[in-house]
Amino acid sequence: MLDEAIARTRTLQARLQKIGASHAIFTSESAIAYLAGFWGYLGIEFGRPTMLIVPADAEPVVITPLMESDMVAEMTWVSDVRGWEDAGQNSWARALSGALPETPDALWIERSEIPAIIRNCLEDRYADVPLKDIGPVLGQQRMIKSPFEISVMRQAGQIAGAMMAAAHGSLQAGAREYESALAVIDAGTRAAAGFLTDTGWERFVSPMIHNLQILQSGTDTAMVHRRASVKPYGRFDPVYFCFCNMAQFKQYKLGFDRMFHIGEVRDKDALVQQAAIDAQQAAIAAIRPGVEAQDIAAAANEVYAARGFETGYRTGRSIGVAFLEAPELKAGDRTVLQPGMTFAVDGGISVDGMTAGRIGDSIVVTENGCDYLTDYPRQLLVTDG
Repeated sequence: MLDEAIARTRTLQARLQKIGASHAIFTSESAIAYLAGFWGYLGIEFGRPTMLIVPADAEPVVITPLMESDMVAEMTWVSDVRGWEDAGQNSWARALSGALPETPDALWIERSEIPAIIRNCLEDRYADVPLKDIGPVLGQQRMIKSPFEISVMRQAGQIAGAMMAAAHGSLQAGAREYESALAVIDAGTRAAAGFLTDTGWERFVSPMIHNLQILQSGTDTAMVHRRASVKPYGRFDPVYFCFCNMAQFKQYKLGFDRMFHIGEVRDKDALVQQAAIDAQQAAIAAIRPGVEAQDIAAAANEVYAARGFETGYRTGRSIGVAFLEAPELKAGDRTVLQPGMTFAVDGGISVDGMTAGRIGDSIVVTENGCDYLTDYPRQLLVTDG
């Protein structure tokens, strides 16, 4: 992991030199994990920013709360870790100024990610210095995943498969939504633990599956991102599980969804769900190097149109160390697909405010097409309960 992070940073530094940027300031957890190889658990939401300063021609600097600095120093390959304190002269603003040139020509920031308190500080301290966006530069670099990254994402896919199997096994009439969420967390955590050791860098990686389970059942299945509740399942109920904020490992995040039906499935539910499955499969069949991202969405939308449906959803998104990366599989995105790109590819449709079809998998683009990173039956799923 750390060797990868070093190589990525060197690649970025060459890009900085090419565009004439002397320094780049990274504040997002995903960028810092990608380049410096560490992440934390208490951050800007508690008023305690962590930052990575990458000069074009010198070693990077990590700025982090003093209380986090011991763990950060153990996790990262960056040797210059500067801790700051909540009170006194050793503030984060002073540490940040000390890591930047006195009179920079420009400040390169993650424009869409930088917290307001950090941006305000920069605008006050460097009032006449333009703020430029480094986000697209790093985003383009992150589009193509290395073999190491893909191997981690495959592990995340196996963990997600264990989670989905547990979700499936929890379904029966009378059981409650939150009980399924507990089963998912338990199965995923145990699967993740099987990939970890308690030595070296891995001792800082938690196997715990977390975040609130996205789950809807019955007439609520069109509420795409409702969370698991105490609602009991009934016979005929469709049940939708989305793991897009839970299927992750070593900071790599996948997309993975399935819809189940308890005991039996009504004709209309089956019709809509099959349309979602067929649309997703048409999109996946269209994925190969040289195709534009928008063409994948078009392949799915042709299926919906042929069945008399319309959808306002994108067909997929790039995945990696952030929940959303570039490009997206939607109309207007003309990015040409290349081997090593990774996507969550969804089939999703809502009808009449109550009926929905959902399915989602993660894939990696290969030389000849794509491979699945997640695996579970891609068909109408009806439980015995």
